[in-house]
Amino acid sequence: MSTVELTKDNFDDIVSGSDFVLIDFWAEWCGPCKQFGPVFERSSEKNNDLVYAKVDTEAQPELAAAFQIQSIPTLMIVRENIAVFSQPGALPEAALEDVIGQARNLDMDEVRASVEEAQKQEAQKQDGQAAGE
Repeated sequence: MSTVELTKDNFDDIVSGSDFVLIDFWAEWCGPCKQFGPVFERSSEKNNDLVYAKVDTEAQPELAAAFQIQSIPTLMIVRENIAVFSQPGALPEAALEDVIGQARNLDMDEVRASVEEAQKQEAQKQDGQAAGE
């Protein structure tokens, strides 16, 4: 599968419309990004059921900021609209395939329940802080 270029204009459509998306945040001037690029492409050929996407952080600074990207390359995996993995650094091919396997094996019902619980706790914490002001 070819890699899709994500922009602020197509990001929501592509990520929301796909169950499993790997996103490579990169820049042209970044040496490690250039090393990781071919690894990412080979992986996309092996896993043609997944969506592989790239965000050029120079051309799309809003997306980089929205995801608090501080270092590139950064790989993010989004399953069912939930970011389940995010890590800076150029992964070797075997490590990338291992991370994909782990993400495939996640029980998304458990992940959603965990996210909901964390959101409830955060809301309670904020309510408590607001009440104490």
